[in-house]
Amino acid sequence: MHEQRKIIIDTDPGQDDAVAILLALASPELEILGITAVAGNVPLALTEKNARKICELAGRPETLVFAGAVRPLVRKLVTAEHVHGRTGLDGPVLHEPKMPLQEQHGVDFLVETIMAHDAGEITLCTLGPLTNVALALIREPAIAAKTREIVMMGGGFFEGGNVTPTAEFNIYVDPHAADIVFRSGIPVIMMPLDVTHKALTTARRIEAFRTLGTQVGEATAKLLDFFERFDEEKYGTDGGPLHDPCVIAWLLKPELFSGRHCHVAIETGSELTMGMTVVDWWRVTGHPPNAQVMREIDSDGFFALLTERLARL
Repeated sequence: MHEQRKIIIDTDPGQDDAVAILLALASPELEILGITAVAGNVPLALTEKNARKICELAGRPETLVFAGAVRPLVRKLVTAEHVHGRTGLDGPVLHEPKMPLQEQHGVDFLVETIMAHDAGEITLCTLGPLTNVALALIREPAIAAKTREIVMMGGGFFEGGNVTPTAEFNIYVDPHAADIVFRSGIPVIMMPLDVTHKALTTARRIEAFRTLGTQVGEATAKLLDFFERFDEEKYGTDGGPLHDPCVIAWLLKPELFSGRHCHVAIETGSELTMGMTVVDWWRVTGHPPNAQVMREIDSDGFFALLTERLARL
């Protein structure tokens, strides 16, 4: 067994966030130092509670969960209850969490933990808007040199956006935070809509979770049944894209994905294209690459990995 990779998950759960967290908790290769919640899919009071619900569902109540930023750096908070339901985790009935929320602020936890470790030890896995990470970078710029990489779900280029014609939700909610992160010098592995829209939760794939016959399998199937109805209607597909678990899957099996090193800039000036991830795919700007932008996924391999891991919980 390889040495465990130390990760911090920054998240705004969200059904697809929930599946990503379950995947991480089910994978012995990963040591989860903590989970920091951010406002995004639903407000912070719900995202921190949802993170704890998922840890309890997985039987891991000892996981440290922190509440972070309550709103974006500059703009008003935009949420997505129309996709995720009123709670953010609509679908299954999950009891109120008994495990505590940590008292420390999520941004303080990020700064303190990264600074306390050797350079290159910690990977940040970001599944929501990048507010917490940007605040941590503003607070202690030295964390940039110490962070191994950021593996993020966010952005889109060839696929366009999913909340505006040009912007993906996580980046759109806090484009100024994304701008800080992409300029930070931390290596970024980016899972844009170009990849996640190829990871579709077909009826057959959801059924595989249900037939695990476990509490986690049943809850996952219900989360995905609820989550996908919105995207199926919108995109006319069988199944909705399973965005966030791509981040954790890349850590476990990077060979499932392929992409290209390029420069990514974030639009923060124009209301028309606010939050657009401008990917220099054809390397026409001469700007040095700051992200590994994924474009292809082995979706069968991805769902096989997900099913095999969630079966362990």
